[in-house]
Amino acid sequence: MAITNVSNTTTASSSDFVYNPNSQLDKDAFMQLFLKELEMQDPTDPMDTDKMLEQTAYLSTMEMNQNMQTTLDNLSKTLQSSSELGAINAIGKIADTGYRYVNVTDDDNSVNFDLYFGDDISSGEVQIKDKNGNIVRTFPLEAHTKGVLNFEWDLTDNNGQRVESDSYEVVATYTSPDGSEHQTALGAYPIESIKFQDGTAYAKLGSNYLPFSEIQEIYEWQG
Repeated sequence: MAITNVSNTTTASSSDFVYNPNSQLDKDAFMQLFLKELEMQDPTDPMDTDKMLEQTAYLSTMEMNQNMQTTLDNLSKTLQSSSELGAINAIGKIADTGYRYVNVTDDDNSVNFDLYFGDDISSGEVQIKDKNGNIVRTFPLEAHTKGVLNFEWDLTDNNGQRVESDSYEVVATYTSPDGSEHQTALGAYPIESIKFQDGTAYAKLGSNYLPFSEIQEIYEWQG
């Protein structure tokens, strides 16, 4: 008699499988597999002791790594919260970017810049200097209340000639109503507000928002 087809079908119970929907072998899934392996082993040929110790050590390492990752995640969240709190606490203090220059290019007809005055102004002047420290242009300061003032420079020097394309330092000296003298410079402004974008803190300095990475120093205004 000819045999035309042979079928060998084995039916396994649902308890023979470990369900892992995410296809990730975490410590719980590994333990289930390990226990199932012990349950299904041949009593006449049990698992080798060294192999059992190896798998147990693997489980211990996996658990330690998972606990370490959890600790690092919690630490990261704590540091981020501390950083955000520190940024908010900086509101009202002076942030100094350390950059004292405006850039002039051939295509510019004028440049605008902000200066912060921490005291009321009685009189004074704004000085624009070249890289050698020579004063190329001055602006007189009239009486004004303290705060951030905006200036527009038409890119001419004190003789009415157009300056060369370059970087120019901007500083100011002024006298307050009580007769005391003060100085200020481009790049130092009070932090008016903080905003967070994509995990980065930005401080409002003058008319612009700058990331904290561009701030060199934060301090209280001394007057």
